[in-house]
Amino acid sequence: MQWDIVIGLEIHVQLATRTKIFSGSSTAYGAEPNTQANAVDLAMPGTLPVPNEQAFRYAVMFGLAVNAEIERRSVFERKNYFYPDLPKGYQTTQLARPIVGPGYVDIQLENGESKRVRIHHAHLEEDAGKSLHEDFHGMTGVDLNRAGTPLIEVVTEPDMTNAEEAVAFAKKLHGIVTSLGICDGDMSQGSMRFDVNISLKPKGSDTLGTRTETKNLNSFRFMEQAIHHEVERQMDILEDGGEIVQETRLYNGDRDESRSMRTKEEANDYRYFPCPDLLPVVLDEAFIDEARNSLPELPDARKARFMDQYGLNDYDAGLLAADARLAAFFEETAQHGEDAKLSANWILGEFSARLNAEERSVNDSPVSGIQLGALVTRIADNTISSAGAKKVFEALWEGDGSDVDTIIDAKGLKQVSDTGELEKMVDEVLAGMPDQVAQYQSEEDPKKRKKMLGGFMGPLMKASKGQGNPKLFNEILQKKLDA
Repeated sequence: MQWDIVIGLEIHVQLATRTKIFSGSSTAYGAEPNTQANAVDLAMPGTLPVPNEQAFRYAVMFGLAVNAEIERRSVFERKNYFYPDLPKGYQTTQLARPIVGPGYVDIQLENGESKRVRIHHAHLEEDAGKSLHEDFHGMTGVDLNRAGTPLIEVVTEPDMTNAEEAVAFAKKLHGIVTSLGICDGDMSQGSMRFDVNISLKPKGSDTLGTRTETKNLNSFRFMEQAIHHEVERQMDILEDGGEIVQETRLYNGDRDESRSMRTKEEANDYRYFPCPDLLPVVLDEAFIDEARNSLPELPDARKARFMDQYGLNDYDAGLLAADARLAAFFEETAQHGEDAKLSANWILGEFSARLNAEERSVNDSPVSGIQLGALVTRIADNTISSAGAKKVFEALWEGDGSDVDTIIDAKGLKQVSDTGELEKMVDEVLAGMPDQVAQYQSEEDPKKRKKMLGGFMGPLMKASKGQGNPKLFNEILQKKLDA
């Protein structure tokens, strides 16, 4: 049987305010447990919450960036639920009147097609603390430093039909919030967390199937894996004649396993009611206009500029523009590297591969944009070959305090571009390969002749100890063979 996959996302975006949403406690990451939770966060009797104005400003900026309606009057409710790491026993959130109404985000897929994903709404709420289950001799510790940290929860319509679309949307949203500066986007620290709602229905049917929610996915890779895993799990159950249980599930990316966490609650299970400690928040037009005027360049506009200013193709410009930090790194590299396209190739290739392999962010890179730009300059002016450039990059990455030119000299990587010297090497190599020369000259097909040139390049590079200019070698080689 064929199935349609229906996917909706709920994304928790941790706002980069310096203090919590209803108290003056710091939101800085990495402090000792329970050192950043005050009486309001701990729900001590007699304490009252005070809304953080910056959280509202960030929420409005987000709404404007995703083409959404901004609610002039928003209300906070209490969501009653047993949170082991939120002392109040309820979460202060928004339900009936969220600050951000319907909006949309356009995503681009690998086949070049674009798709619009609708946003149902986004609301402000407080985060819970964190339960710690390790190194406590069978007990659980609770760290309340994060309790009360401001979040925007973004809820999409079920517009996505596969993992590619869901991941593309998540990456686009990540690019938007980091470009706005309202979130640092560090998923390893919980700054963005994804809940994925998935259901299956018979192909072409208008009736939605029973959905499950997979919670707290903190990387694009785990999110993609979790979707594939859950789709396969539901398909196996349905095709065996079973029924899907509406539930919340947890996914372990390291083992590619999921398990049931709890049966899924409905809104009435949470007994929402208006928070008696917080008045409705009314935003005037001046506040919204101020937020609108403070919007920075967003990924779509940055992509268009990269294509126009640097001559990048649509794909490369899209990848670089999606992440504000990577975009800034590219511009620094391009300005010092004198070759924007080559800079883009190195950043999307060698540089990104090393970041991913070591699970580093751009900000943690041991190589700066200025250093990479200097390396690109030496590749572009034929001072070093591509192979030599990789050796220089490795030295920079490993923390060699020298500059690019010093490393090139110290390692003897400067490329030989003296045509007279290269011609001598070509003559010697051709003299030692008479059979290959005869075979090349007897071949009449131009395509095959071009392919056969590669057979001479290995010996030439060996003769030059890897320092011969490949482009010049190729030109001299072809000229001599054709003669």
